[in-house]
Amino acid sequence: MTQDSQAQSGGVRSYGKLIGQWRSQVQFTTGGFAEVKDLEFMYSFNLGGTMTESSNYDAAPPVPPAYGIWRQVDTNKFEAKYEYYATTRPENASLENIWSGWLPATRGVLTENITLDSEGDSFTSTITYEAFDKDNNLIVDGGGIATGKAVKLQFD
Repeated sequence: MTQDSQAQSGGVRSYGKLIGQWRSQVQFTTGGFAEVKDLEFMYSFNLGGTMTESSNYDAAPPVPPAYGIWRQVDTNKFEAKYEYYATTRPENASLENIWSGWLPATRGVLTENITLDSEGDSFTSTITYEAFDKDNNLIVDGGGIATGKAVKLQFD
């Protein structure tokens, strides 16, 4: 049953609690991002199973948001899979000319297992990150494992 048909038929009801905007503190325990201690993700989970993610490090180097999909796997448990493209500066670029564009470097794939609290206003998660080169080969030492703690954005 798709999320749209669940919404229409009154199927599993907790999936609606994930829909909305979230902010998460993320800490990698393995991989190259383990040194980053202040990583945050912003998410938008949409009805129908699509989502967008952006981090507070998207500007270093310039990286577009990640786009993905999500689904409910059990009561208050969800899985999200999202991808982004990383960039690198052109070879021999000076500070003055890098503004003309950065070049594709890698693609990142994140798979996140999410557990919502009973109220639906926070979640914990585990994230598996895989990095791929321009030829779609897995970069063995480019991935990592992380945990996340998120809160749903709300008006006070």
